[in-house]
Amino acid sequence: MINVAETEEKAHLQGAKIKLQTAVERIDSTLRDHATKIQEQKTYLWEHRTDMDHAEKVSTRQSAEQRVLAAEAVLANKKRIVKLLQSPYFGRFDFIRDGQTQSLAVYVGIHAFFDEDRRENLIYDWRAPIATMFYDYETGKARYEAPSGDIAGTIALKRQFRIRNGHMEFMLESSLNIQDDVLQEELSRASDDRMKNIVATIQRDQNAIIRNEDSHVLIIQGVAGSGKTSIALHRIAFLLYRFKDTLTSKDILIISPNKVFADYISNVLPELGEENIAETEMEILADDWLDYKYKFQTFFQQAALLLEKNDEKLRHRIQEKSSLDFLKKLDEYATYIEKSSFCAEDLRINCYSVSARFIEESMQKHRGKAVAERTRNVAQDIEHNIDIYQHYELTKEERAELRASLKKMQKRSTLRGTYKNFFIWMGKPGLFKPGKNSILEYSDVFPLIYLKIRLEGIKGVQKNVKHLLIDEMQDYTPVQYAVIAKLFPCKKTILGDANQSVNPFSSSTAEKIQRVFRQAECVKLCKSYRSTYEITRFAQRISPNPDLVAIERHGDEPLVLKCSSKSKEIERIRQLIEEFFALGYHTIGIICKTPNQAEHLHGILHGEKHHVRLLTSRSTSFAKGVVICTVHLAKGLEFDQVIVVDASDNNYATDIERNLLYVACTRAMHTLTLIFTGKVSRFISPENQ
Repeated sequence: MINVAETEEKAHLQGAKIKLQTAVERIDSTLRDHATKIQEQKTYLWEHRTDMDHAEKVSTRQSAEQRVLAAEAVLANKKRIVKLLQSPYFGRFDFIRDGQTQSLAVYVGIHAFFDEDRRENLIYDWRAPIATMFYDYETGKARYEAPSGDIAGTIALKRQFRIRNGHMEFMLESSLNIQDDVLQEELSRASDDRMKNIVATIQRDQNAIIRNEDSHVLIIQGVAGSGKTSIALHRIAFLLYRFKDTLTSKDILIISPNKVFADYISNVLPELGEENIAETEMEILADDWLDYKYKFQTFFQQAALLLEKNDEKLRHRIQEKSSLDFLKKLDEYATYIEKSSFCAEDLRINCYSVSARFIEESMQKHRGKAVAERTRNVAQDIEHNIDIYQHYELTKEERAELRASLKKMQKRSTLRGTYKNFFIWMGKPGLFKPGKNSILEYSDVFPLIYLKIRLEGIKGVQKNVKHLLIDEMQDYTPVQYAVIAKLFPCKKTILGDANQSVNPFSSSTAEKIQRVFRQAECVKLCKSYRSTYEITRFAQRISPNPDLVAIERHGDEPLVLKCSSKSKEIERIRQLIEEFFALGYHTIGIICKTPNQAEHLHGILHGEKHHVRLLTSRSTSFAKGVVICTVHLAKGLEFDQVIVVDASDNNYATDIERNLLYVACTRAMHTLTLIFTGKVSRFISPENQ
């Protein structure tokens, strides 16, 4: 039986492709014209270089530069249209505005395309106001917020398409919000070496987060596999579209957990037609804020140390410095230092006297600022006072003398010494324990920076950043967020999952973060899409999360394999690698608890039939194939197949190890295998075996 609607849609697709191809040809003609004119201007400039005056040379160069910029904009548009030729759109809905009878067929794609001949939109950008109805409504009554106001009407028809390489693979008539069949099919596909865009399958709750324009600080608490990172990146793409006149990719910064993760997500924004944005890590920022004067442990090193050494005192130090009470004490100490580090005295500049009382009152007037800044403000107050009441303007030398006198009134101490004394002042000197060669523990780095901000001020205020995105929010402490609040006064999107902390002694919840950012709005993503229902249920028994809702995409039950010896474990891993390549999957993650375990396993498997790649803290990219890594580095990544190595009770027995085991299992999309020798981890229930 002939499907008339599908035949009509295929004809529409062919018509759209012809218009897109025509647009490409027009652009090519325009680019050739630009190239010819630019070359003519360069030739003219060269041939008349001796007889042209300076003004004419400048004018000719500027004209050539403007034409180059125009050509670059045209070329960028061509790239978008060429991408549309592969897949012009993924959805359609017919909208009848209230009070009208004629319906508007709205085709939604990754980019917009305006038909110059018919003077109408052939394709609407997924971020356009009208396109939000595709994500938010079934057939029936609908509305959207246009620049002119609220527009109400009815969705009479809704369809979804899969178009690849210019060919329609299928079309679905849909009366539901984002057809489950499309989502299920997308989720069942093999993983890639980069995160993919999800514009065709954005859900209603995700769409609301993406299009949130108002929150100064938006916290996204998302369960494992909920797509929170992808949603945050699509939110950035939406904001760049919505505020294109005031916000560019250069105005945005991502704080990511490591370079591998940064590489993994680097494809999303370019796929959405936006330039990639700058990315950094907490340790890089810390080094800069401390003027590269201090050596300190990294978060990765701290996490590894916690796993490799049973050091109760270390855990206690980390836990103390990760509390909201510690931040409160640090603030109290900074206030104490501000009051006690300056002793006002009478002073005389030339023949003019300045009382200690005036200096003290001036210092109090500028309280809340760093001591160095307050001192500068006091000097300005004194200069102003002498100018107004004594009608005398201090000379350059006298101003220098004044500042030197005020500087002598400060009780000076090194930042490190002041920070060390904080623990004595608090009555807990044992909490400060630098390592060999005075290397600071990671838990001391940001309290030190916070104290520096309060007492000395800092040059690192990032006023050029208009939006900050922070991933893996659970791995940062209240003090770190307090530092970020002071140094990044911009809007923020903060995302993570409290249940996926690799160091529960220093983890933060959304509630803790809201205590720092008082006006923050918190939203939750509870549906998990990454793993099959069976894998998600298995992981839930390791670390239950009552908020998590598993999508019902079914697959094989996870395997828990007992081996008689370590050598048998290795044999089984080799066998699973062979089976993996036969299944046609793209990525397999062999996940170990510690860096030492990962390096040892890589040493055994390296150089065998299949290339095995080891991810370390120094790695900068993610790739397909067989990957060995720690749980810490696997966070945020996903694999078609996951093998959890040494899932024994010797290896996974503590609370921190329970978290790690949960994170490792939730990296798997399609198949999960846990291998152990001896006794299985206590967190793997009999139901899971």
